[in-house]
Amino acid sequence: MIQFKALLTKELKEAFRDKRAMMMAMMMAVMAPILIFAMSKVMIKEAVETPAIYLKMSGVEYAPKLIKALDDENILLFSNVPSDEKVIWDDRNLSLTIPESFNQDMLDGKTIDIYLSADYSEKANRSPVRRIKDTINDYARSIGYKRLLVRGIDVRLLQPIKIIEQDSSLPNSNAMIISMMLGLYLLMAAFMSGLPVAIDASAGERERNVLEMLLCQPVNTIKIVSAKLCCASLIACIGVLLTLSLTTFSVSFIDLTKIGASFSLDALTITALLLLLLPICFFASALQLFVAFQSKNFKEAQSMVSMIIMLPAMVPMIMLFVDDKPKWLDWLPIAGQSLIMEDLFKGLPVPWLLLTFTGLVTISMTVILVLLMAKKLRSEKVVLALS
Repeated sequence: MIQFKALLTKELKEAFRDKRAMMMAMMMAVMAPILIFAMSKVMIKEAVETPAIYLKMSGVEYAPKLIKALDDENILLFSNVPSDEKVIWDDRNLSLTIPESFNQDMLDGKTIDIYLSADYSEKANRSPVRRIKDTINDYARSIGYKRLLVRGIDVRLLQPIKIIEQDSSLPNSNAMIISMMLGLYLLMAAFMSGLPVAIDASAGERERNVLEMLLCQPVNTIKIVSAKLCCASLIACIGVLLTLSLTTFSVSFIDLTKIGASFSLDALTITALLLLLLPICFFASALQLFVAFQSKNFKEAQSMVSMIIMLPAMVPMIMLFVDDKPKWLDWLPIAGQSLIMEDLFKGLPVPWLLLTFTGLVTISMTVILVLLMAKKLRSEKVVLALS
């Protein structure tokens, strides 16, 4: 125990001595709340607000009521565009062409062709085009209803069945954007925060010949690996804790009531999240140490270990495209934690049994990695990076 304590103290001193590496380790914890706050603000604004759209129109004089309907939805003529936005809307080049026969075709009850021209591949045009189409379709539908009423036909005949939707989701479920982003960033923080420490404690020490001197001492290799793992995992846990606390704080400044949602984490949920992510911090650090020890030098270790960061991003993304998820996904590291976090953010009860089982599987895999590293450190090929 004394040897392990001395090794852990040595690893912690070396980790916290490198201020630049610590800043890089904590970057995810600081950047994640800012990104979640900014993206949530933008998405809520797009969902609830109707900013002005400036449309180049020809044949305005033929359909004054249609123009009035567009104007009511804040879809205005291009001639009204402010001078500071003129270049933007000129580049978007949204145009609407109303035929000269509009009035006569309307009287005759014919179908009128109105041409909407836009670059549909341009992301900035998607929302304006959708609003323009919805407004014109609503106007056309109202004309059709009036024609039926004039002929003495009840418009309710057009809708023999009406679906009354009853949303059974909890208020937290409506804040899915924040939930998905927070879950992803928490997993990323577990993998990224301990990354610089894991590389330096393995490939870095080997290049500085510190690892060789350490192995010459009468110390069990399991204690050496365990001390390095605990140090890197501690930094990863600090990163996760900062990400969770700062994000919870930043989300409190977002008015989610505009989209009929709410997002709050009580003490029980936060405790469950920390217990859920603690094994992942150890697993991520163990995996990074294992890969770094197999690398020939520090530069190769950086390249190889950086690829591991893709795991917490790829696994949840892949699961989004799987409708019927097999049960064994609930037990695997990363996948199991991601699914449980999704339920917790929805406000569902904490699945303690599943959380415990997933944690045990993750810890078991971590122990296996530690034993493999301890065995490999007894080989000169690994210690001296021999081919």
